[in-house]
Amino acid sequence: MNVSRMRQIDHWLGTPICWLLTLWRKLFSRRALEVARPRKILFIKLAEQGSTVLAQSALQAAVERVGRENVYFLLFAENRPILDLLNLLPPENIIEIRATGLFAAVISAVRALRRVWKLGVDATIDMEFFARSSAALSYLSGATWRVGFHALNGAGRYRGDLLTHRLGFNPYLHTSQVFRLLVDALDHSPEGFPRFDHVPEPASPGPSAFHPTGVERAEVREILRAQLGRFEGSRLILLNANASDLVPLRRWPSDRYVELARQLLAAHPDAAVVFTGALSEARAARQLVAEVGSNRCASLAGLTTLRQLMVLYTLSEVLITNDSGPAHFATLTPIDVVVLFGPETPKLFAGIGERTHPLWAGLACSPCINAFNDRNSACRDNACMKHIAVERVFAVTTEVLETRRGRSEIRRAA
Repeated sequence: MNVSRMRQIDHWLGTPICWLLTLWRKLFSRRALEVARPRKILFIKLAEQGSTVLAQSALQAAVERVGRENVYFLLFAENRPILDLLNLLPPENIIEIRATGLFAAVISAVRALRRVWKLGVDATIDMEFFARSSAALSYLSGATWRVGFHALNGAGRYRGDLLTHRLGFNPYLHTSQVFRLLVDALDHSPEGFPRFDHVPEPASPGPSAFHPTGVERAEVREILRAQLGRFEGSRLILLNANASDLVPLRRWPSDRYVELARQLLAAHPDAAVVFTGALSEARAARQLVAEVGSNRCASLAGLTTLRQLMVLYTLSEVLITNDSGPAHFATLTPIDVVVLFGPETPKLFAGIGERTHPLWAGLACSPCINAFNDRNSACRDNACMKHIAVERVFAVTTEVLETRRGRSEIRRAA
């Protein structure tokens, strides 16, 4: 099911469902919290694997409260791989909904809810920004503690009155802090919200890191050898020349990736450039490689699993990417990441840590998509991305490469 269709269903079907459930709650099912503290916690984050990386602090906080075996996660099946890779929860605690179509999604959601009921989950953490479907799932889970974002005074999309802990979304905090606050709310009585007299934890890198095996490294080196030949051992610069269909405005023009690749290859004769991407992007990536016109440039788009892509990050120097999932996945590895922002802001969504280097033009109209507008924009010409010049990206990337070279030389001399 494509993103546009999912948004339409969430609006036209989710809104009346939330209204009816709210009416039911007000008439029949308001009740006091049954336990002093929740014993089993279910996170709901249906889409966006990149956001799951930013939720590490929240997940860890839940684990510390109730134990790893008592924390669960509900998501769309296609978004599971990164959660498995984070290894913060037992695999059997991840509950999937298969969104291959409306009917299949409904049947799968019912099955998921049945499992949640059997588990006896008593707290839900709804991490979606004003999605109606997740609010409905939270209520239908049967949990008596339900934490999530509420449309207060018109600040956000209507999603009924289905939560016990109704938080206002704070657009001045990093997303990782916002997710952590949802868990911290469990320590407070629901009566006071949306007032929340709690100081947020500072944004900090998550506890997870990716460590490939020697066999996995050898497998990925073999893939590189097949595509780059004798240049397989070069310093690797990765270009992710696309973004997900969720927000197409985040794409940097493809011809700029081509020009950037040419400049990097000319300036760094010991480097090779590799384009990455999903299978659906493989043909376009091969075309970009052809336009670059160098035997030190190749495409691995569609040739790696997510885990193999993570291994590739550990073998590479720097990744240049639009704001998208790979920008967050890469933060789990030692690679440096140059991230190009436009319709969203790095102040909220950039990866955390010194190896993330966000670039943003800062136009007056940017950011134009946010939690309050369903991440939609009236813009059809992403000037915010086009204002990021190739020369600027080249300069930052070169600085990163030189810094990494200097660190390597110091380590060898020690």
